[in-house]
Amino acid sequence: MTGMLASVSTLAEAQLALKAKVDILDLKQPDQGTLGALDVKTVREIVLLVDGRIPVSATVGDLVMQPEIVTMAVQAMADTGVDYIKIGFFPGGDWTGSIASLGKLAARGLPLIAVLFADAEPDLAIVSALARAGFTGVMLDTMDKRRGSLSSVLDREELAAFIDAAKTLRLLTGLAGSLRLQDIPGLLPLQPDYLGFRGALCRQHERTARLEPAALDQIRQAIANHSAHRDHHAQETLRYL
Repeated sequence: MTGMLASVSTLAEAQLALKAKVDILDLKQPDQGTLGALDVKTVREIVLLVDGRIPVSATVGDLVMQPEIVTMAVQAMADTGVDYIKIGFFPGGDWTGSIASLGKLAARGLPLIAVLFADAEPDLAIVSALARAGFTGVMLDTMDKRRGSLSSVLDREELAAFIDAAKTLRLLTGLAGSLRLQDIPGLLPLQPDYLGFRGALCRQHERTARLEPAALDQIRQAIANHSAHRDHHAQETLRYL
């Protein structure tokens, strides 16, 4: 079943998301960029608050893809005790060297999630290299939030191919990128492990604004309702086979 990932940037937002019973907390600082990193002190405070009740992921910032830079940031975030560390694979830089360097951290047990940006037209063949390096998962996101949701950047067939390729390689999968309530019915049948939200959870859909409890509940309920409907339909179909 697909879970709900909610991005939060403060202890108070984390408390709201926990109350809404989201499936995973994602820690980032939206006003610092696409994957702006939250300061490690706040990350540690949120990890203590959650106390293992649900998984916690954290981004390491909008970094140049250079092995030394990325590796140092990942190690620093790992020391906070988060369950997953998200690394954005931004255009340019040394992807091959960065994957090799990060693979050494993965071999030590660090759970790494690669974030690829659909609007940067990444070569999705990189998913195989991530799996070989020992990454735990891979997500699709968008860099330019003004272009609309992920669903408007890649079509259903492209998204399905990404999910299928990653799952075949036993990677956790996630879809994010300005997702809205109306994206949920079309994305759930693709069966990603997580759908990620930030802007849709905030006042006036502004990702740097504060989270709204009503929006959290609405998105959470929509995922549950559409998942239940899909499961019921599948069961009814099987009855007649």
